[in-house]
This record gives sequence, C-alpha cells and structure tokens, in this order.
Amino acid sequence: MSVIDEIKERIDIVDVVSENVRLRRAGSSYTGFCPFHDNTRTPAFSVFPETGTWHCFGCGEGGDVFSYLMKREGWDFKETLQYLANRAGVELEPRSPKQQEQAEEYSRLRQLLEEAVLFYQHRLLNTPDGEPARQYLERRGVTRVTIEKFGIGFAPDKWSDAMDHFLSQGYSSEELLNVGLITANEERHTNYDKFRNRILFPIRDARGKMAGFGGRTLDPDGIPKYLNSPQTTLFNKSHLLYGMDLARKAIRDTDQAVIVEGYMDVIIPHQAGFTNTVSPMGTALSVQQLRQLKKITQHIVLALDPDAAGEKATLRGLEIARQTMDHENELAFDARGLLHQEARLQADIRVCQLPEGLDPDEIILQDPQAWSDILGNARPIVIHVMETLAKNQDTDDPKVKGQIADMVLPLIEDVPNTVEREDYRQRLARMLKVDERSLIITGDASRQKPARKPQAMLQQTDSTVLKTAPVKTPITVDLEFIILQLLVRLPETLHQLNRWLLSFNLERLQERDFHHIDHQQMAAIILNAFEQDQQDPEDYIRTQAEQLVDALWTRLNEPLVQGEPGQRQIRENAIRGFVRLRLLYTARRLEQLQFLLQDLENQSELQQMQIDFARESARKVQLDKALRKPLIIA
Repeated sequence: MSVIDEIKERIDIVDVVSENVRLRRAGSSYTGFCPFHDNTRTPAFSVFPETGTWHCFGCGEGGDVFSYLMKREGWDFKETLQYLANRAGVELEPRSPKQQEQAEEYSRLRQLLEEAVLFYQHRLLNTPDGEPARQYLERRGVTRVTIEKFGIGFAPDKWSDAMDHFLSQGYSSEELLNVGLITANEERHTNYDKFRNRILFPIRDARGKMAGFGGRTLDPDGIPKYLNSPQTTLFNKSHLLYGMDLARKAIRDTDQAVIVEGYMDVIIPHQAGFTNTVSPMGTALSVQQLRQLKKITQHIVLALDPDAAGEKATLRGLEIARQTMDHENELAFDARGLLHQEARLQADIRVCQLPEGLDPDEIILQDPQAWSDILGNARPIVIHVMETLAKNQDTDDPKVKGQIADMVLPLIEDVPNTVEREDYRQRLARMLKVDERSLIITGDASRQKPARKPQAMLQQTDSTVLKTAPVKTPITVDLEFIILQLLVRLPETLHQLNRWLLSFNLERLQERDFHHIDHQQMAAIILNAFEQDQQDPEDYIRTQAEQLVDALWTRLNEPLVQGEPGQRQIRENAIRGFVRLRLLYTARRLEQLQFLLQDLENQSELQQMQIDFARESARKVQLDKALRKPLIIA
C-alpha cells in the first residue's frame, strides 16, 4: 500500500469536510451546501465516505480528500501530503542526511526572520527612535491593531543595530547575510545592516512563513524609496504576493482577487475590510504569482496606477494572465466546414479606473464606499485595453487602426461568451471607424492554425467532419503522445482516470498500455511519481524525465497550438483519450486472435486462445461502456 493510500484509509473525509461544511446524512452519503460556489437553496454538494470522494453537482468540482484540501486551503500537493500525513499519523519516508540538514537550516533561517519581525516591531512601538515612524504611520491612517497584524516594524538609522543584536543571540554573520538582514562591504571586509531608517513590512509566503522584508525610507531624499530583501534561498520576489497569507481565505470566499501596487495599498484595504487584496510589491505580475491566484479564483481585478507606468504594468499583467490562466474549448466551424475546438480564456480580468493622483489607500481613508464602488465598476480588460491603446493616437491613420486591431482582436477572441465577443467587435469597429466585417475577417485570419500535429491535443480525437469523408481513426502513437501531454500538465488526473477505469472493472493505467518505447518510459515515470513520497509528484516527473527521456519531455512541454486547456478539459480529454487508446489496442488484439483461431489445430492452444478472445471481448464491452457513459469531471 502506498503512503497516499494509507493516508486515505486512515483519514475520514467526512471529518475533514465537516470542518467548514455542515453535512447531513443521506443514505450512504452526506450532503450539504458547496463551499466553492454560491449555493444556498439546494444542497448539491455530496460526500461519499465509502469511496473517500466528494462531488458538487452544481459547480461540477470534485475529487478526494487531497483535492478537497488543496482547493479549500490553496495548498499544493506537497503541503497537503505533509498535513494529512501528520494528521493520520503516517510517517513519510525519512529525509536523506543532506535533506535533513537543509530542512534544519531553512527552519533556523525562518526562525531568525521571525525574531527579526519582533525586533523591528519593538523598535517601532517601544523606543524613541521609532517615534518618526509611528507618526508617519498614524498620518497614513494605520492603526495599532493593523501594525501588529501585519508585523510592521522600524529599522533605526544605525549601521549595526540589528547585526549586533542577532550576533549576541547566537546567530552567525553568514546566517544574517543568508536572510538579507545585513550587507557585506567586500572592500573593507565589514558588514552592516541592510535596512536603516526604514519602516519595515514583513513579507510572508502564501502559507504565512517569513521570507523577507520590504522597507520604505523615512528620508524624503532617500534612495531608493523602497528597498526589498535581496534574493535569498527564502526570498524570491517574483514568487511572492504581499498580503497573500492574510488574503487567501477572503479571495476564496469572494471568488475574486484585487491586485494593487504597494504595501500601503494592501494594508489600508485590509484594515477597512477589503481583505481579498494583494500586491506584487511594485513589480510586474509574474507567472508564478498568477499561478498562486488561479488555484483559488479566476476573477482578477487590477487596481494599478493610471499613469504610463501603471498602464504598462496592467498590459503586462494581462499578457501574463493570458499565458497562465486556464483555457477551455468550444466547438466551432472553420472555413472548410470542419467542426473543431477554439480555446477561450476562462478568467474574468477587470481593471479599476482610479481617480487621478489617488492611491487605493487614500481613496479608502477618504470614503470606503467609494473604493467599493470603484471595484464594482471595474471594466472588462478588453474595453480598458481598447481605450488605452487608442488614447493619444491618431485613429484616423490606417496603420494605427491596424496596430490596435491586431492587439485587441486576440483579447476579444479569448472571451467565452459569443454575445460579449460580438459587442466588443462592434465597439472596436465604431472606435476605429471601420466596417465590422473587416474585423471579423481579421479575427478569423488571426485564428488560423497550422496543420494538426500530435501536440494539438485540444483537437477532439473524434472530430466530426461535415460534408466530407469521415475522419480516420487517429494513429495510436499520436494518441499516446496526447495522453502524456495531458498527464504531465496535470499529473493528479491519473487518480480520476484510474477511478473511472475501476468503476468499469478495468485495470488501472499500466506502463504496457503505451507501445512506443519512449512513451512507456514516460508512463513509468508518471506512475512512479505517485508511488514515492520523497518529492512532490510534479518535481519527481520533471527530474526523472529530464534524465531519462529529455527529448520527449521537451516536446511534451511545448506551447500548445490552441492555448492551454483548463483542468476540467484536461481530465475529460485524458480519460476519453485513454479509454479510446485501450479500445483501439483491444480491437487490434481481437483481430489478431480471430485470425489465429482460424489456423489453430492444437486443442489446448485453441482453448487458451478462446479464453483470451473471450476476455478481450469482455474488456471491449466494458471499454465501450466507459466511452459512452457521460463523464462527471472532478
């Protein structure tokens, strides 16, 4: 039994779900109101203790106790595994001496940062040196409760205040350098405090663990105005969102994340009750930051400065969002009459229109309702980009018209709703003073794709062709490749696939299901990823694949022609595709057996062959059922 299976056997999913959902028994299952979508009239959420699974028949989400906690808490698989293992009393495989040493080192460094929070907050609240900082925060409207909640502190204008203190506490200069509390002067071979005469904002990761500090100078002529911890083993600015540890639950509850620019733009909204607010700390949004958010919500509001730099940050954030957020597909006809799928962005991205010269914290301190209204009136990103690009441009210039159309039309094509897309096209046509039909033609041309390749996995394997000959059965090697593409993008899909197979008395996915040798190796890596518990499955897959099947791994991770699919689409395509693959190989095996039966004369061999034929025939029946039965995708 694997560690994961042992955990599931010991953990009662009903107990876990009951922590935040009121359940009532309904036969052998339990029902309640779904915690992941607005669901107050009909209890569409069900928990099945016998199988250890849950499913909401309203929003379509579902899975096992791991997926439930990952969705509820915003954790990744590794965090969830560790939590459930501790809760179940299951010991994970001991770390190697090197891993143990590294874990202890990280733990000590984080403890140092936690002590630094207390050290700097004491300097702010309880020393004469902190008086200017206290006055500044009071002028900015920050209360004592908020200071304590966010751990805000102050570094006096002294060269070795923090260094002297922590050296006296038994920490080494190397440790202080490793967490960015001090800086080395290599020429003079001396060290000094990194932060001086600055208000300090502790920066934590999404789990609330200390990573570093951001500091604002109190000197009007101080440069730089804001100073962050340097890149360390614990602090990577592009991977962190300020306030995420405090905002995660509110983002999940409101199903919306508001992104602002600075520390105060997070602190004051939280103080006023707008606790779904986070900040990339003055830098452009990164892929890693948006990946954190998309685990919890697909609804993003950008509340960035209306100046040129803010507009650039907004457009950059939009582009990152289009790369990062989930896509799903809808059926459409192309120019040749082929029925295919087009990727649509499954995210609602909006932009706030901030008053000139005012930041979010200033707006809220003047009138919290005004900020609520601004958020409520956030404009769809398409309209914002359309107007931003046209501002200060000569829209009578044909070249400018073309440039704006080229940038806006892809955004319009991302929009899932057909009526909304049509409305945006009409708006763009009016703004550019062109015939709307020219935009439709331009849009169609921009969506033309190259000839179908194996990696175009979003193309349905059984796509219908209208007024032409039927599509031939896909080549099995291509189908194997497509399935692996799906599995490396969302490895947890393996669990749903195996449950689906077992429900029809079919074997779990096996290495031998793949006939191409490289595909076999890749399948073995994916299977082994869930049998081991030393590494997160995704990390294990990447590490092993880069060592054993590097060329295939590169191809599997190439950008997809039609955009990245959503998780539900991945699961559906993986299950349908794999069942179809088995069906193809089973049909091929039956043909071989039927041919061999005609020539066999040895009675014992004939009987064995007939048994094999009956077994494969029964398997084909079950596979046919599995392919025809509607999927309930978790």
